[in-house]
Amino acid sequence: MLRVTEIFRSIQGESTHAGRPCAFVRLTGCPMRCVWCDSEYTFSGGEHFTVDDVLSQVRALNCKLVEVTGGEPLAQREAFDLIERLCDEGFEVLIETGGFVSTEEVDARASIILDVKCPASGEAERNHWPNLERLRADKDEAKFVIVNFEDWEFAREIIERYELVRRAKAVLISPAWDTVDLQEVAGWIAESGLNIRMQLQLHKYIWGPEAHGV
Repeated sequence: MLRVTEIFRSIQGESTHAGRPCAFVRLTGCPMRCVWCDSEYTFSGGEHFTVDDVLSQVRALNCKLVEVTGGEPLAQREAFDLIERLCDEGFEVLIETGGFVSTEEVDARASIILDVKCPASGEAERNHWPNLERLRADKDEAKFVIVNFEDWEFAREIIERYELVRRAKAVLISPAWDTVDLQEVAGWIAESGLNIRMQLQLHKYIWGPEAHGV
């Protein structure tokens, strides 16, 4: 059984897939407590579903793109089975993971969106660094949520140390909502000389700052 907070259809708000219609499967629970988290409501509660129940609801949403998110989706062992089944049925599957849990056993057909925790999150020491070495240039993306210049410097160091521009399909710098001047972030990125991109949370510009993260 899976503990599920919600299953819904919207548009993808982040990553290189931003703007695409997407079915979201938001699983319950997370072992991390990032300071800026906008999905605290997923930490507890939820309803129990079988993998078949989840698949039935996803099919009804009629979206080719499906994201399994949380919370931390990979904290539930059954999530790996769900991902495999979604891939078996021909869905294009994204996994939004905070990087605390190993991605080694995730079905290779799914794409990883790896959220690397920066110092201001309060969880940087819990990053599972081998996950960065598993990123694939044709499928996977690395995301850094930043709230200040120190986070940016940390992100830049990790990007260069792990050669993420070469290793990943995309490297995303995502300013946490209403925490850092966007023009400053744009300047840091433009001046870096790195082939990375600035990402804004599209869903919050559409539905307001209370819209939950992916």
